[in-house]
Amino acid sequence: MDYPVIIWLVLTILFLVAEAATAGLVTIWLIPGSVVALLLALCHLPVPVQLVAFFLLSAVALILTRRYAADRRPPKKIPTNADRLLGKAGMVEQAIDNAAAQGRVQVQGEDWSARSQSGEPIPQGTPVRVLAIEGVKLIVAPIGCERPQ
Repeated sequence: MDYPVIIWLVLTILFLVAEAATAGLVTIWLIPGSVVALLLALCHLPVPVQLVAFFLLSAVALILTRRYAADRRPPKKIPTNADRLLGKAGMVEQAIDNAAAQGRVQVQGEDWSARSQSGEPIPQGTPVRVLAIEGVKLIVAPIGCERPQ
């Protein structure tokens, strides 16, 4: 067996194993190029032809599938320190009125803009629980009136 055939066979297997072992699309674009280069090596074509075919097919595979792969990838959730507020109790400092886009709560000593989960106004001084975070606003409900999201 020729050295180029062995090299392309080993590279194809390595690319397949690397792709199977990772969660993201890492080497998938190199696999078609290495398979075609392997076939060209089996046909005893010169190594420069094999290399050109490998790079061209890998580039074409990347161009054709990159947008599709990016659309299918789940968006990354960027954890923030604000996540620690979920489920915590707080106190309404300024009456919450979703229609007027008003309302502030105090949670763990921090002042936050807040909106009511139900859309109903919540008067000042009402104890609330943080149910969600949307942007820089806490979504709250009076304690005892929480509904699952």
